[in-house]
Formats: sequence, structure tokens, C-alpha cells
Amino acid sequence: MSDEVARILAAAARGVFPPPDGSTTVVAQPGPRDAGVLAFTAHSVVFADADPEWVRDALAATSGDPLAASMNPGFLLALMARTGRHMNTVDLLTVADALPGPPPLELREIDDPGHPRVARALKFRDDVRVWAADGGVLVLGRGVAGRWEAAIEVDEGVRHRGLGRALATAARHLVPGGVVWAQQAPGNARSVRVFQAAGYRPVASEALLIAG
Repeated sequence: MSDEVARILAAAARGVFPPPDGSTTVVAQPGPRDAGVLAFTAHSVVFADADPEWVRDALAATSGDPLAASMNPGFLLALMARTGRHMNTVDLLTVADALPGPPPLELREIDDPGHPRVARALKFRDDVRVWAADGGVLVLGRGVAGRWEAAIEVDEGVRHRGLGRALATAARHLVPGGVVWAQQAPGNARSVRVFQAAGYRPVASEALLIAG
């Protein structure tokens, strides 16, 4: 296990990114659960139990733009086969600074480990807390390398009323740490707009490899 991923993420949250030199940094997993790839501007970070020489050879053998090789489906498939893991999607990784005071909307905390949203969150995060609002849900938990991550859901019947933005903003008030992270599928333009409207800054693309 390694804390290198945590250091890289903490620096990126401050606006300090790896050098845009086209290279790839290979580091150990921060823990048994978390493995994957981060793609910053012209620099990638692979955090997986894979030999660094194999990673670089696989990247070099990947067709297409070398600067985008770490997110190329061919490389990701090879990395999954190498590690015995699978993945769901490539996400846009965003971050926002914590805000003082209580959140600007009424929330009810859900303290039920059997609740479907809680049970799903516990597969990918530690220290999970879940709050409900009228028509929406906010999840906070510690994910990759211990970072605090937020996820939201908004019922279809109450969309376009600002609830998603309010929930994403609430996470900035509720997070115990100095920053809160969130992932959005790039094709989910609605989610991307919601989090950016709530002050979340794009940092990298991320592909998480899931065990089991």
C-alpha cells in the first residue's frame, strides 16, 4: 500500500499538477480496494498492482494518440486482464473546497445500512453518510486514497429546479475535510453542469478498476 496517490490528489486539489511531459507515473495501490488510472493534462498516473515496465510497454503498444493512451480502451482492457479487475466507466474527476456553516437546504440523514443507496455506497466508500431531501439524495464517503467523495441523485419529477446544484453545494458544507471530490460520466452533461455550477473544478479523467 502507498500514500502516493493521496499526495498526488492533494496537490491537484491545490492546483499543483504533475508535469505535462507526456509521461506516466506508476505507483502502488493506496489499498486493496482502490486501483485505477488518472489522466491529467499530458501526464497519467496508474495506481495498480502491475509491474511498471509492463504498464509502459502496454502503453507504448496502444494505438492512437500517445497522450491519451492511458484512457484508450485497448490499454484499459489489458490492464483489467492483468489485474483481474473490471471497470464501469471513465469519469470526469472534479474537486471543490469545503464551505463554512450549515448547508443551504433541509436534509434528513438516513441511518439505515439496508437502504439501497447506503448499501451501494458501502461497496466503494468508507465512513459513508447519506442525507435525503425532498426529491433527492446526497452521499458522502471516503473513497480512493481516503479522499472525501460526494454523489447525488435527483428524482426525475423534480429536475430543473436547482435541487441537484443545492445537493452538490450541501456536500461542500458537510464534508469533514478541506475539499470534496465528485465523479461525473462525461456524457452525463446534466451532471457535469450541476457540479460545475456548484463550484467543482475539473481535475482529471479517472478509470477505477473494481475487484470481484
